[in-house]
Amino acid sequence: MNASDHMKALVMILAFASLTNPVHAQEVLFRDDFKAKLGEGWSWVREHRDAWRVTERGLEVRIEPGNMWGPQNDARNLLVRPAPDATEREIEVRVKVENQPTNQYEQVDLVWYYDDSNMVKLGQELVDGKLSVVMGREENDKTRTVAIIPLASTSVQLRLFAKGSQIRGQFRTPDAKEWNDVDQCTMPARTNEAARISLQFYQGPEKAEHWARVTEFQILKHQ
Repeated sequence: MNASDHMKALVMILAFASLTNPVHAQEVLFRDDFKAKLGEGWSWVREHRDAWRVTERGLEVRIEPGNMWGPQNDARNLLVRPAPDATEREIEVRVKVENQPTNQYEQVDLVWYYDDSNMVKLGQELVDGKLSVVMGREENDKTRTVAIIPLASTSVQLRLFAKGSQIRGQFRTPDAKEWNDVDQCTMPARTNEAARISLQFYQGPEKAEHWARVTEFQILKHQ
């Protein structure tokens, strides 16, 4: 077989592979790099204006005391926006977060959020002295930790995939090419509130200023 025949055979193999393993199309519904301002559609829950800022490096939020895990529900500066309909099409939400926590349960979360008592979170968190990726589910203030995975980087990309009643999480560190699966769970039972997407920052130290940074926020719809 000459070089021309080899090339023709390779083209045929690639064409067959594209038919048997099609690339799933996706549409970017919203993107925000938080450069100098917040994008349209965001709003705050329990805003503390002195504890957040937007710079050329992204959104920076001071991680203050307070909690969203369980009935306390007093964390400030929850950033929220409406979630697209995930009934028929899978919705992907992703963000890059950076923080160096020192406080037990200090965390930065990407959240599929209905209200303060019903949500699924995926975040970077300090648990018993170990930096981790944590996925958790809360329904009517009753909490369940879905997964805790050790994390070797203070910078991490997080993403949630939601479709129907199911939601799953993944993460990726800067040195990794592939995404790592975290776990999956069901959504909380439907409440009177429409689903929203939230970024949450809480369980920070009282006397030290820890400013987390978030960038590269995207919402995508998969076909």
